[in-house]
Amino acid sequence: MKFLINICRFLVGVLFIFSGLIKANDPIGLSYKMQEFFDLWKMSALDGIALTLSIAMIAFEIIAGVALLLGWQKKLISWLLLLLIVFFTFLTGYAYLSGKFSNCGCFGDCIPISSKASFLKDVALLVLILLLFFNRKHIQPVFATRTTRLLLLISAVLSLGIQWYTLHYLPVLDCLPFKVGSYIPDKLKVPANAIPDSTEITFVYEKAGKKMEFNADHFPDDFNDSTYKFIDRYDKVIRKGTNAIPEIRGFDFQNSAGTTITQDILDVGYAVLLFHEDRSIALNKWEKGFEGIYQSATGKNIPVYIISSLAPLVKQEIATTGFKDLEVLAGDRVMIRMAARTNPTVYLFKKGTVIGKWSYKNFDAALSTVKQLPAVAATTPKDTTVIDSLLKK
Repeated sequence: MKFLINICRFLVGVLFIFSGLIKANDPIGLSYKMQEFFDLWKMSALDGIALTLSIAMIAFEIIAGVALLLGWQKKLISWLLLLLIVFFTFLTGYAYLSGKFSNCGCFGDCIPISSKASFLKDVALLVLILLLFFNRKHIQPVFATRTTRLLLLISAVLSLGIQWYTLHYLPVLDCLPFKVGSYIPDKLKVPANAIPDSTEITFVYEKAGKKMEFNADHFPDDFNDSTYKFIDRYDKVIRKGTNAIPEIRGFDFQNSAGTTITQDILDVGYAVLLFHEDRSIALNKWEKGFEGIYQSATGKNIPVYIISSLAPLVKQEIATTGFKDLEVLAGDRVMIRMAARTNPTVYLFKKGTVIGKWSYKNFDAALSTVKQLPAVAATTPKDTTVIDSLLKK
């Protein structure tokens, strides 16, 4: 039994550490997943603390896994692990049985697994942890108390330190569709192996005050009766497709005139885009760094834009900066959150391919790259506001 318990102890401990480290690479991604649950459960008031909860949960996973392997405070850790896995099993079970989540974020975006696989994984972990819980007498410390505490302290510092770094300087392991080297137009397409939803046209009619639905193959026998009143028709999904969603959605940018210029940006030789979700990070923390990028890029005839879901407010915010004349394009907030894991994040595109991305904490590196780019012929995306002003003259 002791040998079996030690095997379970190793498997559970390593899995918790691994799961925590994968999520520590992108804690803000887990916070977004938490917000999905909060919004679904009408608990949006908790959205503001989602990132704090994400950081704490990730740190606990890593520290608890280390503590289990070291045999520290076996009773306390057994209880905490049991409570945590019961909570996780509930979440993944809900995600799977409700069908409202395709991925619950158990291993972040780097190892996406289905909600069913997540649920089965947690059920297996629950069994293992229950075995540990009722046989914890066989769990013995590996090192002396002082060494154990030192190792736990190191694991705590590392778990929080990794998250601090990725929150300020972007994930170390980029597993998102916007990673360097990605050709964005391909990411906007439905995968080649996708199976679309199977639908049928459904008609809604009313007869004698009652609504009834039927498809083209099952009209009522007395349908010619004039008492049938047409109400509506819609496409009813009869079989759900698979993998029929593009990796990137909402990649559309509109200028102040409401004109979409996305394709123009993707077609141009080089383009610098600053993805700016909101104004949660003070302008003075990135203004100077971005101004250098802006001046260097425009000096080489490289178009520069800010992409924000709050375009009018951001335009007002930058009114006193050295880049006040910069076009601020309106973009989808969800897409921006995927692109900008730090707020803001600057991108360098070349004909639709991401060739560089930097956190606002690392704008010096972005400036260095832009300075090395060759000057290009002026290629500005079509802007109807400019055309209109010329026509008026």
